[in-house]
Amino acid sequence: MSYDQSKLTPPPYYGGGYSGGNSVTSQTNAVMKRVYVRMFIGLLISAFCALGVASSQAAMMFFFGNQIVFWGILIAMFAMAILIPVRMMKMSTGTVLALFLVYSALMGVWLAPIFIAYRIGTIVYTLFITAGTFGAMSVYGYFTKSDLSKMGSYLMMALFGLIIAMVVNIFLKSSTMEWVISIVGVLLFVGLTAWDTQQVKRLSAANLDPALQDKLATMGAMNLYLDFINLFLFLLRIFGGGRD
Repeated sequence: MSYDQSKLTPPPYYGGGYSGGNSVTSQTNAVMKRVYVRMFIGLLISAFCALGVASSQAAMMFFFGNQIVFWGILIAMFAMAILIPVRMMKMSTGTVLALFLVYSALMGVWLAPIFIAYRIGTIVYTLFITAGTFGAMSVYGYFTKSDLSKMGSYLMMALFGLIIAMVVNIFLKSSTMEWVISIVGVLLFVGLTAWDTQQVKRLSAANLDPALQDKLATMGAMNLYLDFINLFLFLLRIFGGGRD
C-alpha cells in the first residue's frame, strides 16, 4: 500500500499535447477511472476464483490439503507483492497488468475458505458495508485538500505493528486480542484507503508519459484492491461469528 515516489515519478515529460490545469485534471481523471475499473476487475476475478474453489471439494483438497500447493500459493503471492512494485519500471504495461490479474486470482483461491467458515448472508452483508466504507474514504482521499502524507507514515508504522500482533496472536490464540486486532485493522485500512487514493491522484497528475500512466493505474488498482480486501476481512471477523 506504499508508493516509492523515487521510482514511480519519472523526469518531467512535456510531450503528448498536455498543457494547462484542465489537461492535468482530465489526465488525472482518466488515470483514476482506469484505477477503479482495474480494481473492480481484480475483485471480480478474486470473487469468481474463491466461489469456484469453495464449491468444489476436490479443488479445496488440492489447494488446502496439499502442503506444497498451499505454501506455494502463499509464497507466490508474497513474492508478487514485492516484485510488481519493485520491477514495475522495467516491465511492460501488459506484464504489470497481467501480474496484477494473476495476483487477484491467487488471492481468490486463498479466500475460498471464508465461504465455508462464514454464512453467505454474513459475507454479502459485510461486502456491502466494506463497499460503502471504502467508497466514502476513497472519495474523501480524492477530494480532500488536506495533505495526508504525514498520516501515511504513521499508518505504515501501524501496519507493521498490526502484522507483528497478528503473528504473536497465532501462538497466544487470544480471542480478546483478535477482537482488538480486527478493530485496529478496520481503522488502519480505512485510513490507508484515503491515503492511497490521494497518493495515486497526485502521481497521476505528475506522470504524463502514457506508458507510465498505465502502469500507475495498475499499481493504484492493486493498492486499493488490497485495501478493500483487508478491510473486508477485518470487518468479516467483527460481523462474522462463523457457521453454526
